[in-house]
Amino acid sequence: MNLSELKKGQAGRVVKLSAVPQLRRRLLDMGVLVGEMIRVVGVAPLGDPVEVTVKNYKLSLRKKEVEGVIVEEVS
Repeated sequence: MNLSELKKGQAGRVVKLSAVPQLRRRLLDMGVLVGEMIRVVGVAPLGDPVEVTVKNYKLSLRKKEVEGVIVEEVS
């Protein structure tokens, strides 16, 4: 599943980054790495942006960006 499918409060472990090279590099620079835990903190009313927590800091990502992050859900 991709990160955009997680609901507010759900967490997942990053399995793969399937984004264009420039976006992939940007996500890696922000700490979204394979194996990292990522939790959805909030979603804007229209679904864009999505606020997530990764490595103990909050990050707001566009819907297009979170669709390229493949995660496995963790309870």
